Amino acid sequence: MPKHPDPQRPVYVAGHRGMVGAALVRALGVAGYQHILTRTHAELDLTSQAAVADFFAAERPAQVYLAAAKVGGIHANDTYPADFIYANLAIEANVIHAAWQQGVERLLFLGSSCIYPRLAEQPMREDALLTGPLEPTNEPYAIAKIAGIKLCESYNRQHGTDFRSVMPTNLYGPGDNFDLANSHVIPALIRKFHEAKVAGADHVMVWGSGKPRREFLHVDDMAAACLHVMSLNAETYQTHTEPRLSHINVGTGTDVTIAELAELVGRVVGFEGEIRLDPSKPDGAPRKLLDVSRLEALGWQAQIPLAEGLAQAYDWFLAHQAELRT
Repeated sequence: MPKHPDPQRPVYVAGHRGMVGAALVRALGVAGYQHILTRTHAELDLTSQAAVADFFAAERPAQVYLAAAKVGGIHANDTYPADFIYANLAIEANVIHAAWQQGVERLLFLGSSCIYPRLAEQPMREDALLTGPLEPTNEPYAIAKIAGIKLCESYNRQHGTDFRSVMPTNLYGPGDNFDLANSHVIPALIRKFHEAKVAGADHVMVWGSGKPRREFLHVDDMAAACLHVMSLNAETYQTHTEPRLSHINVGTGTDVTIAELAELVGRVVGFEGEIRLDPSKPDGAPRKLLDVSRLEALGWQAQIPLAEGLAQAYDWFLAHQAELRT
C-alpha cells in the first residue's frame, strides 16, 4: 500500500459517505493516515462557494480527494439532466478553486469513463477525450466530469498546482446505492435477483438487450489505485501524462456483456429462475472498456476478480439491508 509522505498531515476526502469516498477513507486508514477530514452534506454544502472557501481556510488540508459527486444510472441521468450538470460543476469548481487558494499540495479529481465519446475506439485510451459525441443519456454528467479534468489542468498550467485526475470504469462494492430506479447496474441486479429469490419468482427482468459490454471495478481496488496515483512524485506523474491530457484511466482492462453479468449475479445470489431481457429499455453505449496501459506503466493493476467482488458485494447487501440507501 502506498504511503503518504507525511501521514500526519490533514487529508480531506470530499464525499466520504458515498461508496467511493468511504472506500478512500478505509484505504487511507489502513495506509496510516492519521488526520482524515470529512464533512457530511449537512455540515458542508459543496455547491456553496462561500461555505467551501471557509472550510478550506479553517482546515488547510495538505491533500484532497475529490470524490463528491451527484451520481446515478441511465434512468436518473436521463430524467434529471439539469440536476446532474449543475451540482457536479458547482462541486468541482468550488473545491478545486478553494484548494488552489489555500495552497493544497496535491488534489485528486475522480471522474468517470462516460467522458469518452459514445463510439470511441475500444479499449478507450485517454487521448480519445473530446474526439466525438457523447452518450446522450448521460451527456450532462459527462460534460461536468470533463470540465473537472480541464479545471485541474488549467490550474496546473496557470498556477503551478499539482492537481491530478483519474477516470474509473463502472464501480461496485460496499456502500453502493441499491435503489432500483436510480442505481447502477450491479446493485440493481443484486437487489432484483435477491428479491426474486426471496419471493420465489420464476423470472427476473433485466433492462435492455443484454448485448452492451461493460467493465466493472471493485471500489476497494479503485481506492487503492487512487492512493497509488497520489503517492507518485510529480516528475513520475508528468512523465506519463501531458499537461492537456493528464487524466489516467482506472479499470481492469476486461469486460462482460450485460447478459453475462446478469447470469453471474444470478449465480452469486442463488436465483434459479429465468432471466428475461427487455429490449424496449435503453442500452446506453454499446461498449465501455478502458485502456489501462498508462496506469499499468505506473505500477498498478486491479486485484479483485469480478466473481469474487460480486460475492463480497452480495454479502455486504445481506448484512446491511436495514440501512441501505434506497
